[in-house]
Amino acid sequence: MSKNTNSGLNLFVILSIFMGVVIIASNYLVQFPINKFNLQDVLTYGAFSYPIVFLITDLANRSFGKKKARKLVYIGFVVGILLTVFVSINFQDIISIRIAIGSGTAFLIAQLIDIEIFQRLRKNAWFVAPISSSIIGSIIDTFLFFSIAFLGTGISWITLAFGDLSVKLLMASLMLIPFRLLSFKIKDLNTRKFI
Repeated sequence: MSKNTNSGLNLFVILSIFMGVVIIASNYLVQFPINKFNLQDVLTYGAFSYPIVFLITDLANRSFGKKKARKLVYIGFVVGILLTVFVSINFQDIISIRIAIGSGTAFLIAQLIDIEIFQRLRKNAWFVAPISSSIIGSIIDTFLFFSIAFLGTGISWITLAFGDLSVKLLMASLMLIPFRLLSFKIKDLNTRKFI
């Protein structure tokens, strides 16, 4: 195995691990409303961690292309579902089960759409693909997740969805900074291997 292939594999493994950790953390944190500043009906802690999955997917797409980015999403999906089942599902609580189903469905659909949008826009200015794909992916993810998890439960899911989405959109903008820095770092690592 060449140094370049080994390094690419290491980066892919690191991104896969981060993806799994973020999914597990977000699935756990979405159960807890923010009880400060009257935000308990508007926002959960999961809104702050989840947007990192779009950063990870976009970095994989930029570094490896669409095919490997999809593979990363499938790995994240399997890891996220398996660990969520073992860590946070209470099988006596229908909401807990619906959170797991909603999370998996929303994650898979939104991430695959994110990859397609990113791929189509990747030749534009550096920020166009990650911001566009993250915004559209976040909208799809948010409304799929909250409707599957909370529709008909008495929980004000629409209010929570809009609060969650506003934070995700803010985070998508903020994620442009680490995306740009990490893209340069990855490109630099790949360039050095050929010298």
